[in-house]
Amino acid sequence: MTGSGGEQTGRTRARLAKLLAGTATGAIDVAGGRVAGVYLRSRSPGLLRLAVLSGLPGPLFRPWWRLHVDRPFPVADAYRLGVPVVLADATETVRRYPQFAAVLPFPFGSVHMPVPGDSEPLGVLTVLRPAVAETADEPLDRELPARLAEGLGAELLGLADGDPGAVVWDGEPLCVRPRATRPAQAVVARFGWDPGTRAVRADERLHTLLGVRPGGFDGTDTAFAEALAPDEAHVVLKALLDTAAGKPPVAPLSLRAPDGTPRLLDLWPADEGGAAAPVGGVVVAPGSGVFADGAADPLPQGVLCLDRLGLVVYANEAAARLAGRDRESLLGCPLWEALPWLAGPPCDDHLRGALLSPEPVHFRVHRPAGEDGESGRGDWLAVSLHPGEDLLTCTLVPAGRMDGPLEPALEEHVPPVAAGHALTPLYRPISLAVALTDAVTAQQVSAVVVQELLPAFGGRRLAIYLLQERHFHLAWESGFPQGFLTQFEGVGLDAHVPGVECLTTGRPLFFESMQQIAAAYPGIPLDAEEGARAFLPLIASGRPVGSCILGFDRSRRFGAEERTVLTALAGLIAHAMERAQRYDSEAAVARGLQQALLPHRLSTHPLVETAGRYLPGTQGMDVGGDWYDVVEAGDGLALVIGDVQGHGVQAAATMGQLRSAVRAFALGDRPPDEVMAGTNRLLTDLDPGQFASCCYLRLDPATGRARIARAGHPPPLLRCRDGRTRLLDVPGGVVLGVDPHARYPVAELLLEPDEILALYTDGLVERPGTDIDEGITALRQALATAGAARGRRGGRSLGGVADRLTAEARRATDRPDDVALLLAARRPAPVPRR
Repeated sequence: MTGSGGEQTGRTRARLAKLLAGTATGAIDVAGGRVAGVYLRSRSPGLLRLAVLSGLPGPLFRPWWRLHVDRPFPVADAYRLGVPVVLADATETVRRYPQFAAVLPFPFGSVHMPVPGDSEPLGVLTVLRPAVAETADEPLDRELPARLAEGLGAELLGLADGDPGAVVWDGEPLCVRPRATRPAQAVVARFGWDPGTRAVRADERLHTLLGVRPGGFDGTDTAFAEALAPDEAHVVLKALLDTAAGKPPVAPLSLRAPDGTPRLLDLWPADEGGAAAPVGGVVVAPGSGVFADGAADPLPQGVLCLDRLGLVVYANEAAARLAGRDRESLLGCPLWEALPWLAGPPCDDHLRGALLSPEPVHFRVHRPAGEDGESGRGDWLAVSLHPGEDLLTCTLVPAGRMDGPLEPALEEHVPPVAAGHALTPLYRPISLAVALTDAVTAQQVSAVVVQELLPAFGGRRLAIYLLQERHFHLAWESGFPQGFLTQFEGVGLDAHVPGVECLTTGRPLFFESMQQIAAAYPGIPLDAEEGARAFLPLIASGRPVGSCILGFDRSRRFGAEERTVLTALAGLIAHAMERAQRYDSEAAVARGLQQALLPHRLSTHPLVETAGRYLPGTQGMDVGGDWYDVVEAGDGLALVIGDVQGHGVQAAATMGQLRSAVRAFALGDRPPDEVMAGTNRLLTDLDPGQFASCCYLRLDPATGRARIARAGHPPPLLRCRDGRTRLLDVPGGVVLGVDPHARYPVAELLLEPDEILALYTDGLVERPGTDIDEGITALRQALATAGAARGRRGGRSLGGVADRLTAEARRATDRPDDVALLLAARRPAPVPRR
């Protein structure tokens, strides 16, 4: 969205930034959220990019700056389907979007509104908000965020001069601060406690904080505890006694005042805080988190306050000492620069949790040696994060305050923190692991890797080679120049190329520049002059599977932790690929079995035209148990269609057995009810755990008289000669395989010449999220239209009608079930010659 001149372009960008920032901060207000952002389309097909983020530091959200529209995430669904996605709480999120819940495992709800464009959305407005209580009558007024998204869409089109294709975003997101809800100030009160006299001596602020007049507070520890947090008074008294015994709480206690507002209580022995009484303490009413009048300055523990962009807005002297810097240099500094040992996983997860949920977060972190000018091994700190409406209060307690020794393993190995570590999008293996559980074919596994792995590390190219009979074969590629990888197709295990050698040695190879590759492998063809490459061995349970190549457009370093994460992810990919190869082999067997069992030709009759179509599913095991058949039955024809539960080899085998049974009964010209009953008993004996639906029709071609029996199958459709269509009212029995004594009533029908009878399976009329009646109505309309076209051609193409009825299903890329269709029509009887 740029203008024709530099000045115009600058004005357009400024208007765009203001528009996006206003939308994000406004969404937080209208949806009661904590975090809001806007995703827009990018120039990369199928990729959404985060354009603005409010309420969360940008680096903490970096793994989700890019999002593929095919991922099972609520943002992707809102964009792809063009409908709002509202998740009330974590339970609903886990149920509907387990991968989203895995990567952000915090108790919050979310709202995702498509930003309307012309024919498709321009992007998605997303808000993360506190979970809605189960007792709430109305979780959220959707109208307000929906209107906000609509307004954004109109403004974006206005900036782009009405061209939806110009609304794209390819840069990093704008990170903006949400509007403050109240003045940024808090009350801090210091006090001392003598366990002998049980007296509490406090400054003036304590009386104000507890809501009592000076002199109205009787000074005992019991009264102090009850005034501070009446529901948790016993917790306060125990903490006082433990501190007097030399075991102060590891972290400040999070309490609730009588009116429900949060309060923090921190305690320390007198020699630590310099208090006159044996125990010193401080009570904080956090408010927005900033300490007033420097009251926290003399506290023995470090205290920091962060705004929702992760910038330090307050630090006391103890925090400055722990950071090894002066207080003034900390103010306005991002946390990961001020305290680099609080950056990167798992600290990033803790920070996200404190910013997204209302509960405090406690954890331990190692501060490396030399951070404060001292030498040695460094020390451990107990960190507490207390969320506020606008700011985050962070307390740092040295290891000497902790109760109990540290785990030896943690003390012996302290991983170094690389510069800029918090800005490195280290990917969480759990996210890829969850995504891979839904991928069952090699193609699906490769697609997940492209959508999950590349965006997480900023990669632009990917290739996956699989080992087959000691040779490498390309299974997937993305981003490489066209035809470049074909020269490596079929290379053997003795080839001197990095993709092979990483697998034969079992060690990943990392090249931080293309020059490093050229030096290590003289004469090897290179796909670019600049960039970096990672070659990862795919090994599952000690068995070589193949290799994975990640490509980056620019030279880059691979840190020690990043190399470890990539190597671990390669193991996940290898196991998924091995499982997919087994799956593909089984699918090939099932497809071959099914093709052998489906009819290669249908029985014919001079007075009857028939046409059948079968389409496999496209998700998971794409071979199911749908079948159709036309069989000679006495002097007439039997038409049958059925659907065996499930997919795969078992479903195909059961389908073959049922088809054979129905053919045998039909060839004996048994009545429809007996055919159904006999097939039902056979299936019950074959596999008590399997069931199937079926519709069987016996047609007399000369008279058009038909008798129908149905077992849990969708009712047939009939297109009359006048163009009307109707759903035949055919009574039915239960599905086959459930009740061995089930009965199947028979209905009669008169099929006139040129009328079209349609038998179909539910895969043709069922769509996720819609009612099957809507699908049947759509099929009726299509049958009316296609039948009219057939009539204009003199009734010579029933197969053309079948093609038109299955055209939409054939084009669908996400067909969840297989489809079977069988059409029949009587030809007019020939006029006898005189």
